[in-house]
Amino acid sequence: MQDSAGIGMAASVGPCASIPADHMDFIRQVLDRVGDKWSMLIIAVLEGGPTRYTDLQRQIPGISQRMLTHTLHQLTEDGLISRTAYAEVPPRVEYALVPLGGGLNEIVKQLIGWAADHHDEIRANRSRAGTTASSASRS
Repeated sequence: MQDSAGIGMAASVGPCASIPADHMDFIRQVLDRVGDKWSMLIIAVLEGGPTRYTDLQRQIPGISQRMLTHTLHQLTEDGLISRTAYAEVPPRVEYALVPLGGGLNEIVKQLIGWAADHHDEIRANRSRAGTTASSASRS
């Protein structure tokens, strides 16, 4: 599969048809990074402006200290958020969305909203699927 310039494309049809094949591994990595639950929640929280580590931890229930530290490091490494350390006692560190990460914010909020809006329906479907799977395994 090649485009008119002779560049190998990832697919002949679908959402990957316009992406050069040699970009796909990296694109999958980026999608994996920005699509994980903790990254999305951090990006959504940072919409409110610069936020301290402890405030992020309070606003994202269930995230461990290790996972928060790891995810913040990855988002900073990708240039989606910034980390600012202030020379104070006690030390203060704030994280903030940068323009690149801000571009994801609306998408992230829509995904979180969709998940919240369909929570009951998805929970019921999972419950039914679990019941059906349990019944089938007993047969």
